[in-house]
Amino acid sequence: MKKNKIQPIVLEQTIWNKESFNQQNNRLLILLFFSLSLILTLTSCGIRKSIKHLPDVKQYSLEVPKVNTINDSTFSFNQNYLTKNKQQLWELYIKGNPLQMGYNNGALTQNLMQKQEEIFFAKVEGFVPSKFKQNILRGFLKWYNRKMYLNVREDYQAELYGLSQYSSDKYDFIAPKFLRSMYLHGAHDIGHAMQDLMVVGCTSLAVWNENTEDGDLLIGRNFDFYVGDDFAKNKLIEFVEPEDGIPYLSVSWPGMIGVVSGMNKEGITVTINAGKSKIPLTAKTPISLVTREILQYATTIDEAIAIAKKRKVFVSESILVGSANDKNAVIIEVSPDNFGIYRVENTSRVFCTNHFQSDAYKDDKRNQKHILESHSEYRYEKLQELLQVNKKLNPEKMASILRDKSGLKGENIGYGNEKSINQLLAHHSVIFSPQKKLVWVSSNPYQLGEFVCYDLNEIFSDKRLKRGEFARSDLNIAKDPFVDSEAFSNYEVSKIVGSEMNDAIEKDNIVLSEDAVNYYKSLNPDFWLVYYQAGKYYFKIKNYSAAKIEFEKALTKEITTVPDQKNIEKYLRKTLKKLKQ
Repeated sequence: MKKNKIQPIVLEQTIWNKESFNQQNNRLLILLFFSLSLILTLTSCGIRKSIKHLPDVKQYSLEVPKVNTINDSTFSFNQNYLTKNKQQLWELYIKGNPLQMGYNNGALTQNLMQKQEEIFFAKVEGFVPSKFKQNILRGFLKWYNRKMYLNVREDYQAELYGLSQYSSDKYDFIAPKFLRSMYLHGAHDIGHAMQDLMVVGCTSLAVWNENTEDGDLLIGRNFDFYVGDDFAKNKLIEFVEPEDGIPYLSVSWPGMIGVVSGMNKEGITVTINAGKSKIPLTAKTPISLVTREILQYATTIDEAIAIAKKRKVFVSESILVGSANDKNAVIIEVSPDNFGIYRVENTSRVFCTNHFQSDAYKDDKRNQKHILESHSEYRYEKLQELLQVNKKLNPEKMASILRDKSGLKGENIGYGNEKSINQLLAHHSVIFSPQKKLVWVSSNPYQLGEFVCYDLNEIFSDKRLKRGEFARSDLNIAKDPFVDSEAFSNYEVSKIVGSEMNDAIEKDNIVLSEDAVNYYKSLNPDFWLVYYQAGKYYFKIKNYSAAKIEFEKALTKEITTVPDQKNIEKYLRKTLKKLKQ
């Protein structure tokens, strides 16, 4: 088989329908091309202002960091540290005023941040390989993001400015460093809004009272954000002690000051789950900066709601907020035109996948369609099923739920199926115990590696300095035995072979043997996609009898979404038509 020389783009290695994306992508770029000239004429003044905008940082004192290299994985500056633990998780501790924190972050993580930036923009180039289309996209981003700086807090802009001083010069052609840092904080929102890629198809749950062993609040989440294996290699756990506000922990990646999963010292937790969005007209506040503000300033659920309510967002998102002080959890559901709060009654558990549940969205047609056609409702039902089996959760049992790969009723639905709680593509998985101020963070691969425990009471005190390490290793949760299995090894190989299969479908110069196709199917035999791809390959080479068998086989499997099923049925109809000719 010919080796694929191009890195697979977002979700291509697993279950993402590249064919559908390319059609949407081309339509979008054509639309952009014809509308940009008019748009740019009408808004050129606003674009010029945004491109030239820099935050006022004169009010902040600054000591430019001089980083002390202790060894190849440990660095320090004053009381700021970056180190890599034995589970290969990077741990960053920063403190100070907004500008100083940005500089401290950038100076300590510069190599990691630049590497992350390189990985991300390589993926963008994979999406849009044409230089002409890249220029169109670049112009569009400048227009689309023209109002973002008006919707981002000035102190966060100062922090981003400090961080951006350590960005690579390589990508200055895209945008100046400061603006690029802001663009990257809205990348999830923009990708979600523009293509509805749903690259964040996460699952989260909170349980308390009769649903936990000790009655305390316990929260788990899978952050199923996949931009390739390289992007997930350098996970970063940030311990942030701001000059103003509450110290907090955040789990993300180098170059990120927003929060996708985190908990503060008061026991407020935030996690984000993407919802179904319409395309907005302009970028506003990135959702990760809304959740960052909640962590930094909220001590109760009501305070978290008040913060979320005053920010203008540009995508639909569910924010699961847990609170030690309230011993409760709610879901804040935000979108450009609506706002809802989902509170459970007469129960002590709340589930969150990728659809809205509050009364504010009960008549939302986009949300209703998403429930019917996507994998969100299936995972919601799977959570209900798992909680029937696991009556009283503890952190270890929560980890087993987050690692569950089966379908409803324990059915084998193929590894990497988005209907699973564990889709085998998570950037990270986290467990929070807000009342105890404990956090468990998964290590690679996905959520299968050891969960490392952190005690915020200890970290944000002198005890951390005396112990000389961040983790509470005695409370770690062991790795999943599945990671050492032949099935997992086959799954990892299937991602590579699946990429080669895509190439064979799309390019004329790659021919596969029947043995190669059968080998690909054997690596993940319960997954519908392997038969769909085999069918498309056979259809391409005009072996319609073989294509018919593969498409019919795919239809017997648990297919991820209704659009995916319709695609298979469409190909089968075309195949049957060819056989009759």
